[in-house]
Amino acid sequence: MNKVETIHHDVKNYYGEVLQGSEDLKTSACCPIDAMPEFLKPYLANIHDEVIARFYGCGSPIPFALEGKTVLDLGCGTGRDCYVAAQLVGDDGHVIGVDMTEAQLQVAQQTLPWHQQQLNLKNRIDFRHGYIEDLDSVNIADNSIDVVISNCVINLSANKENVFREIFRVLKPGGELYFSDVFADRRLEQHLKEDPVMLGECLGGALYSEDFRRMLAKLGVADIRSTAKSRITLDDSELAEKAGHIGFYSVTVRAFKLPLEDRCEDYGQVATYNGGIKHSPNRFMLDDHHLFGKHRPMLVCGNTADMLQKTRYSEYFTVTERTQHFGLFDCAPEDAADGSAVPCC
Repeated sequence: MNKVETIHHDVKNYYGEVLQGSEDLKTSACCPIDAMPEFLKPYLANIHDEVIARFYGCGSPIPFALEGKTVLDLGCGTGRDCYVAAQLVGDDGHVIGVDMTEAQLQVAQQTLPWHQQQLNLKNRIDFRHGYIEDLDSVNIADNSIDVVISNCVINLSANKENVFREIFRVLKPGGELYFSDVFADRRLEQHLKEDPVMLGECLGGALYSEDFRRMLAKLGVADIRSTAKSRITLDDSELAEKAGHIGFYSVTVRAFKLPLEDRCEDYGQVATYNGGIKHSPNRFMLDDHHLFGKHRPMLVCGNTADMLQKTRYSEYFTVTERTQHFGLFDCAPEDAADGSAVPCC
């Protein structure tokens, strides 16, 4: 087997055979229910116990304003996030789940009739077997997806650049990538990347945050934003010894298919949240340093203005037009100097 085939084989084996439930994981990466946003918890209560038991995500990458949208879940596993999203998109929306591990997809497929009856989902969800590096093979067309989500899966890919290239191929203009994954505060040595347990525990394939920024910049994505971050503890002593001083973090990231600038520029623009987003009527958090209170104007950079004006969020915001350039805009989170942070701009 070549390198890609070996990684695919190891990942399938780990998630199809080695892990029988989230309690088998050796790290704190798996997101507990008490860490989930409050608005999602009622939707999680409607999901089959077997799907919940075999959930291995590291965050809650399900954004607001999904009504009527087409959502693609990369590495959907047993379908937990798909079933949550299916309750949010409504009758006019659609959810597609893609995964390469047959044992995981089998649980998603077997519980689909139960969920359709329990939640009256009709035909708004379907699961497809394939690789996230090649979405054309599972019939995902160019510019066809409103929102791409993924939960602790991209790190497992043997070709991450292809994954992100495919994501921005299938997203509609103004579409959003919103995903949670494991990032490292430095580059991993090759033997750690090839260790089956490190890989299966979502550590061996963790991207160094700066390499992630450079990769997306190469693909034309100039501004990425972090919405949540937490340090991962290694509960297994052998795993901790292998990792040494490397810091691993679960980070939730959003990026848009927009022609943005590579720095935050000041055009004197002001954005005001008008309310109206379901489950977030009084405030909206774009990222870790932009929290919009309802009816309260906020100075924003040109990129942030575009993220609010040229995406599905536009109907909820009033943004002043660009008139004059005033130089760089101070648009950095307070902890931007922390090497573990996924930088914006």
